[in-house]
Amino acid sequence: MQLSNEEEDYNLSLSKFESMLKTNKVLFFDSEEFEEIILHYLDIGKANLAKKALKLALDQHPKSTGLKLVQVEMLVYDDKLEIAEKLLNELYAIEPNNEEIYIQKANICSKRDQHEKAVELLKIALQYTDDYADVYNLIGMEYLFMDNLEMAKESFIKCLEEDLEDQSALYNVVYCFEFLDQNQEAIVYLNEYINKNPYSEIAWHQLGRLHYGVKEYENAIRAFDYATLIDDEFLGAFMEKAKAYERLKKYNEAIESYNRTIELDDATSYALLRIGKCYEKLGNTAKALQYYNQTVHEDPLLDKGWIAITDFYVRQKNFQKALFFVNKALAIDNQNRLYWKRYATINKQMNFFEEAEFGYRKAVEFGDYALETWLFWVDILQFLGEFESAIQTLLQASEYFPEENEIEYRLAGLYFMIQDNTKAKFHLSNGLRLNFENYILIEDLFPVVWSKKMVKNYIEKHRKQ
Repeated sequence: MQLSNEEEDYNLSLSKFESMLKTNKVLFFDSEEFEEIILHYLDIGKANLAKKALKLALDQHPKSTGLKLVQVEMLVYDDKLEIAEKLLNELYAIEPNNEEIYIQKANICSKRDQHEKAVELLKIALQYTDDYADVYNLIGMEYLFMDNLEMAKESFIKCLEEDLEDQSALYNVVYCFEFLDQNQEAIVYLNEYINKNPYSEIAWHQLGRLHYGVKEYENAIRAFDYATLIDDEFLGAFMEKAKAYERLKKYNEAIESYNRTIELDDATSYALLRIGKCYEKLGNTAKALQYYNQTVHEDPLLDKGWIAITDFYVRQKNFQKALFFVNKALAIDNQNRLYWKRYATINKQMNFFEEAEFGYRKAVEFGDYALETWLFWVDILQFLGEFESAIQTLLQASEYFPEENEIEYRLAGLYFMIQDNTKAKFHLSNGLRLNFENYILIEDLFPVVWSKKMVKNYIEKHRKQ
């Protein structure tokens, strides 16, 4: 690729400057050359070299406004705001129409969280600038700091009207639309933008994301297709397209797109995991397992990979292997209620009731308050003969489900088991009131209680009421 004359001059200036540093010879540069050199070092994070270049620059060009403005930028960067402000006031007295002075003043206000004042200064800068896009972008950022998403969106749109190629403004305008929950309006805007700039792969990608967000998966795929046609190495677009194909249950196409991401970059555990899930949906269990194993090989700390293998073996009813892999997931994240519930369910299937009880207890401890989790836990406590613990657990569950007949019938049965007939009848009465037909739970779960004539008479009496 041939460099332009400007790029050649710029590279030459840099080489000449770095050569000067090595030899300690003082060479002459014009002020614009120095500005470019300083900003280059700032951009790549070499602040010390930028400061060294600035000192040499001001020695050679002590009256250069451009260099003094770069000095202000560096002072602001170092949080030396008062010194920067003093220097700006001196420059303002000389050049009151220089837009960069207002931009740097706004930058100082922004650093002090005076965002409204920063916007006022940037609006003055608009009167003097030729680069409207840059100033609108800065105004948009100030409105973002103030959480004024509508005004920020408006500013980024104005920025794009001035410069269609400003990618940061494009991302920001979509962010504002999404934050304001204006997905359909964002789709309309992006279609208008694409009419003006049809070869923007970023716009197509964002349009695809928005269609995906409102579950318009066919439209999403079409947009991602355009993004990947424009840039056939657009990793994100291939990934998003694969997810959209999955939603449409087009698993072969999804696999193809996920594989494209692996071709473009090193295999990610996420892509491998999704390919495994696609193969499992297609009924190809051998391939599914192969990719699940690759997932955990690629990232042994990815708990979702271990859980995918766990679920695979649960579906295969191979609970021994499922238990091995759920333990791997719990070793990585032992506070995940979903993992503990799987652990409990697998142990229950294997008749390891004490382990199952522990699993359900941990699931609830970490926030699983689903009714079935409470009931599974209680039924195992009852099976283990821990009636008091089962009662306490049900009373805790009743705080979340105060009018649940399944809880009331179980409490009735348990109280009968410990000979507390008063409480047993109270809860049995509640259960019959809430769902009379479900009294068969007593028969199913508490055959000893069901055999008592008193209990059957109580139910019959309630039936006649």
